[in-house]
Amino acid sequence: MSQSRSNQKDAYALILEAIDVGVFKPGDRLVESDLAERFGVSRTPIREALQRLETQSLLERDGRSLIVASLDHNQMAELYVVRRELEGLAAALAAQHATEEEIRVLQEMVKADDLLVENPTELAKANRRFHEQIHLASHNRYLVQQLDLVHRTMALMATTSLAAKGRGKIAQSEHKGIVDAISRRDAEGASEALKQHISIAFMTRLKQDAGDRSKG
Repeated sequence: MSQSRSNQKDAYALILEAIDVGVFKPGDRLVESDLAERFGVSRTPIREALQRLETQSLLERDGRSLIVASLDHNQMAELYVVRRELEGLAAALAAQHATEEEIRVLQEMVKADDLLVENPTELAKANRRFHEQIHLASHNRYLVQQLDLVHRTMALMATTSLAAKGRGKIAQSEHKGIVDAISRRDAEGASEALKQHISIAFMTRLKQDAGDRSKG
């Protein structure tokens, strides 16, 4: 890979990660020169990365500036519908195709993540790793690509549903049920468990949004 292609990839990944972890939130303005200085990358790959993020609808125009996009209620609902079905398919395929080693990794992830239930920020990062591991265990590259796009778009939500009181502990219990079904090679059970997990996360987020509106 050429140096310019490498820099472009790095710039894209750096900006995307900053959005994903909440350094840049929906509505924040991204300035090319500031990003170049922040990440120690020249302005050309930053410009190319911003164009790519805009094409993916992760950034949007505000006059001549680019800002981090936000999702309205309908967009969020549409995203969760797609996520629920794709994640359910990934769990079913993981139950069929995951290696014993991949299943053990999932089991160890759930056990380790139990220690993070009182830390929503770290649990949210661990949650992404857990779901990505299931995606990989599906052994279907095209499904992994589609889920990667869905999870990138999830980064446009300013808060995590895991921040809701008690949600972390419940989500961990749901993760355990998903992995148990995968380990039993129960494709239907794994799919339903993961789809239910996503539905509950969506309901939790809807309640969070309703609470935020009432405060406003």
